[in-house]
Amino acid sequence: QVMLVESGGGLVQAGGSLRLSCAASAGAFNGHIMGWFRQAPGKEREFVAAISWTGYNTYYTDTVKGRFTISRDNTKNTVYLQMNSLKPEDTADYYCAVNLIGRDVGDPLAYTNWGQGTQVTVSS
Repeated sequence: QVMLVESGGGLVQAGGSLRLSCAASAGAFNGHIMGWFRQAPGKEREFVAAISWTGYNTYYTDTVKGRFTISRDNTKNTVYLQMNSLKPEDTADYYCAVNLIGRDVGDPLAYTNWGQGTQVTVSS
């Protein structure tokens, strides 16, 4: 069974940094776009960032551009989200998922095999 496991969340002060990791089974990872999404309490799940299989193409929502960096290590079947200059509005549960259709990178419906999420809390 395909599994994604996120880690690295926690409590951090505004302006701080966190690095999230998403470890995937090889079948879920190989050849696919990987994405990070987040969901704050009472809000819909929203796109954060995505990365192509080669890592050459990356995509970000406007609110995190210049602060977050997505990367992947295909030898470790792991995708990362480096989050710098964190703001209280970044507080959410963060999820990674696999994009099997190779497009619509910002649409959660294009993704599958969601992990269980990791909680990020940014205090002001």
